[in-house]
Amino acid sequence: MSDAAVSESGHRLKPLSPAMLRELSSRSNFQGAARSLCHYGLITLVGALIWKVTATYGVLWALPLVAVQGYFVAFLFMAVHETAHKTAFRSRGLNLAVGYLSGFIIGLPYEYYCLFHWDHHRYTQDPDKDPELVVGVKPKSDTQLALAYSGLLQVVGRVWLMFGHAVTGKVVVPWIPENRRAIIVTEARAYVALYALLLVLSLWFSSALLLWVWIVPLMIGQLFLRPYLYAEHTGCDRTRSAFQNTRTTYTGAIVKWFTWNMPYHVEHHAYPSIPFHALPKLNVIVDGEILYRGRGYIRTTRETWAWFRRQRQAG
Repeated sequence: MSDAAVSESGHRLKPLSPAMLRELSSRSNFQGAARSLCHYGLITLVGALIWKVTATYGVLWALPLVAVQGYFVAFLFMAVHETAHKTAFRSRGLNLAVGYLSGFIIGLPYEYYCLFHWDHHRYTQDPDKDPELVVGVKPKSDTQLALAYSGLLQVVGRVWLMFGHAVTGKVVVPWIPENRRAIIVTEARAYVALYALLLVLSLWFSSALLLWVWIVPLMIGQLFLRPYLYAEHTGCDRTRSAFQNTRTTYTGAIVKWFTWNMPYHVEHHAYPSIPFHALPKLNVIVDGEILYRGRGYIRTTRETWAWFRRQRQAG
């Protein structure tokens, strides 16, 4: 074997040996449970505070807590992402349980996302095959760009698609293979039925609990999540190498915790079998190979916004 190791994305590396790859790829039920319980625990705590403040003083006094809850709820997307790779836990059952629950909370059917995300890794930055680019918003004005960064279009789009699958029983998107389409329809119908049940119960009890601790925070949280997601690949090269088509963003410990270390996104795309808790160690090893390096999300968002504007002007 050559002295140079080859990443899972095809990029040749000298620093990472097969033995190191095996060590870093070790999965942990403890790490997954710690991250999940912390994330869900804070959602539960802040949700209880929102309901208490709302009941005592009125909803206006709870709005700062609703915004905080929005960050926590929206970033359950990261739990869906990590469990889609089956790397959050060693146990497949725990991956599925946390994946399905998190997907339900953010309105993103889990089985559908697993297949969507598989093609994203296979065809990263391919404008014709990467699902993120195929369904991505292509803003034609600053107003449309601002709306795209709000994340609302993306949420409405995926919920509309889910309802379409549930109602029509048809799946036509190319990243869902023919032999998996029945599962996607069944999943969509189960999600829609559960949402309908929760709506009926809320109306029956005349309760706005779910509105203020879940639905409104989920919408507000997109203002944090969407700029984060745009930072992953926007403005990067359209090549097969993860070290050229993906960005790692260097940020604080709190952000890395709630994003399940996915700011180390080059590392994740280069070696998707390595679980979230080992990505900081991988970063130390491959840091010198990374081409696109974000310096915090405020600065990186300015850069991605400017890139979208340049693309629109050039087109």
